[in-house]
Amino acid sequence: MAPRPMFRPAATLLGALLIMLVAVVPAARAIEVDRVTTPGGLDVWLVADDTNPMVTLTFAFDGGAALDPPGKAGLAYFVSGLLDEGAGELDSRAFQHRLADLAIELSFDAGRDSFSGTLKTLTENLDEAIDLLSLAMRAPRFDADAVERIRGQILAGLRFDQNDPNTIARHAWYAALFPDHPYGRDPDGTPESIAAITQDDLRAFARSHLVRDRLRIGVAGDVTPERLAGLVDAAFGELPDTSDLPAVPGAVARADGRTVVIERPVPQSVAVFGHAGLDRSDPDWYTAYVVNYILGGGGFASRLMEEVRESRGLAYSIYSYLVPLDHAPIWIGGVATNNARVAESLALIRAEWQRMATEGPTAEELADARTYLTGAWPLRFTSTRAIASILVAMQQEGLPPSYLDERNAYIEAVTLEDARRVAARLMDPAALTTVVVGQPDGVVSSN
Repeated sequence: MAPRPMFRPAATLLGALLIMLVAVVPAARAIEVDRVTTPGGLDVWLVADDTNPMVTLTFAFDGGAALDPPGKAGLAYFVSGLLDEGAGELDSRAFQHRLADLAIELSFDAGRDSFSGTLKTLTENLDEAIDLLSLAMRAPRFDADAVERIRGQILAGLRFDQNDPNTIARHAWYAALFPDHPYGRDPDGTPESIAAITQDDLRAFARSHLVRDRLRIGVAGDVTPERLAGLVDAAFGELPDTSDLPAVPGAVARADGRTVVIERPVPQSVAVFGHAGLDRSDPDWYTAYVVNYILGGGGFASRLMEEVRESRGLAYSIYSYLVPLDHAPIWIGGVATNNARVAESLALIRAEWQRMATEGPTAEELADARTYLTGAWPLRFTSTRAIASILVAMQQEGLPPSYLDERNAYIEAVTLEDARRVAARLMDPAALTTVVVGQPDGVVSSN
């Protein structure tokens, strides 16, 4: 059964999966990616593995919540909660019962840049699983009762979010960086926009977004290339070839060093901070990734964790990561701390940002980061779902199948000179834009 919108975990971009790409088979075995072209002309990437009798198919259509029409924010998200709520001759109950009877998992998700789905099934039920996926893709019902039930769940989730400091801070931060761009909207919508979405809007989304020329497909598990080709055509072959969707406009993150304080009566404030990041295709991407690991992406091995939590006990957790959004990449971080110590925490974050920009990492930090990032690589091959998702992400980013075997070499190639140069190039403490939700002592909104 697909997850309901109000219970969906925080969205993670397929681009973020690339950041954590890992091997899915024992390190001694090379990862073989078959590129399969179906008779209908669809391109599929496959990692075949008959160790377990199961198959996972993941797919993504370019264009997600950033293409929601004005006044209809949350449309893509709404559709993601409805595609498994009845299709063809099967109403919601019949469709869900068929999935459950065959232990088939089918789910959909909507991010800012793509609309995605995942099908997981036992090999013996693969044909029927593909039939159900095909129905969901080409003939979703959008029955009134299902629409209103899912609408109610989304609205309940939005009401919860309105009182959740982490969600408030994150949404306000995106709005501050992208005030005039779709990235500044909440992908889940607002109570007003969700209420305004009609069955016709949902049907129009399916017609315009679920098209073949925007589709990427990755498969992992117990299926041969020959069999897979026919199954993929059965699942997606009847979709329209193209649509007239507009392009998402380009954007530049408006990171100007502002601080925004949103008052909430909570004992601990939540802060989100960051500025512009780096395109995934930039030659400095791997160096920036390593620098971020040292700064705030390495958990207890990161500078921010050491300075803010370990040395001073200001926060339980603090983090940073790169998000390579298609039209405006960002570098974002977050921290939660007692209201009385927010100002101190933010000052330390800016100081560490400045220190990294000015001095870069040490040779020891760089060596430790490379050791961890390359050593952890084969340990992250955990499931057919992870593999299939990675294959889709690679296609979206224009990476070749050989990337899976080459990635560690890119990390190993990062030199201390590279790391210091890229830190100086990208990191600008004066541009750090911060949103704080709570009652922080000594912190006020600026600009």
